[in-house]
Amino acid sequence: MNARFHHHDLLRLFAEIARYSSFSTAAAALNMTKGAISYQIKTLEADLGMSLFQRTTRGVTLTGEGLKLLAICQTRYDEIEAEIQVLKGISTLSLTVGVSTYFAARWLSPRLMTFMQSHPDVQLRIQPMVEFSQAEMQGVDLAIKWGNGNWNNGTVTPFMPMPSFPVGNADVAGRVERLGIREAVTELTLLRDREDSNAWSEWLELAGLPPQARQDVLIVPDPNVRVQAVINGQGVALMDDLVGDELAAGKLHRLSDIVLPDYGYFIVRPDRATASEPATVFSDWLQDAVSVRNQSMNDSAP
Repeated sequence: MNARFHHHDLLRLFAEIARYSSFSTAAAALNMTKGAISYQIKTLEADLGMSLFQRTTRGVTLTGEGLKLLAICQTRYDEIEAEIQVLKGISTLSLTVGVSTYFAARWLSPRLMTFMQSHPDVQLRIQPMVEFSQAEMQGVDLAIKWGNGNWNNGTVTPFMPMPSFPVGNADVAGRVERLGIREAVTELTLLRDREDSNAWSEWLELAGLPPQARQDVLIVPDPNVRVQAVINGQGVALMDDLVGDELAAGKLHRLSDIVLPDYGYFIVRPDRATASEPATVFSDWLQDAVSVRNQSMNDSAP
């Protein structure tokens, strides 16, 4: 006879910890110590008889068993939440949208009130995301992700094309003006959003420049942090029109007219997610909001 599982209370904690790429980050977010989190996970793993996280030099990643358990937990907790709403007599459709704080603050948040006013029956939750990892995507109904859309983990729908271009601070812009972009780029640190990103390689090819041979590359997953790093002179980054305020204020300078034309924002629905009514409604609203934005830009054009 198999021993009973005794740590149901730790499953909820596991589901929360799994959203982060390191125990240190999870500890800060959950107001716990790293040691406490490590101890709780070890206790859970011992009771289950399996490893849930794989420790790496950069943090932790979920094992295959960990991903399966996370999917089970997330589904059950969503069902429990829905049943609680029914018990409380609340008829509300819930929707969790994953998005970077960069995009949320610069484009989404100012427009959210119109969605909430038009759809008061939808309980909307905005889930901040950085890496858009498989673990993070487990907890959302859909996500808004930057890139070129060439992903195979979910249903990808073009949403808002926004070509990317290189930016730097005033000192970097002056160096580019003196030396030319070809020579200057060989001396600059390229800021990337993730280790396997091809964005800079694609831009260099479009610009007719040789591939970057230097190892002077800094990985900064959070776009807001990446913007500040550029302002502080830590390197150059590929950004888009959402940094318009910094460009207008002279904090950032565009370094070239060459852009990555296929880059922008895409709606990503995880493979596990069903085509729920709230998700469809929100997707349609996003598309309409972009249409309104484009029309307004065309009307204001000279």
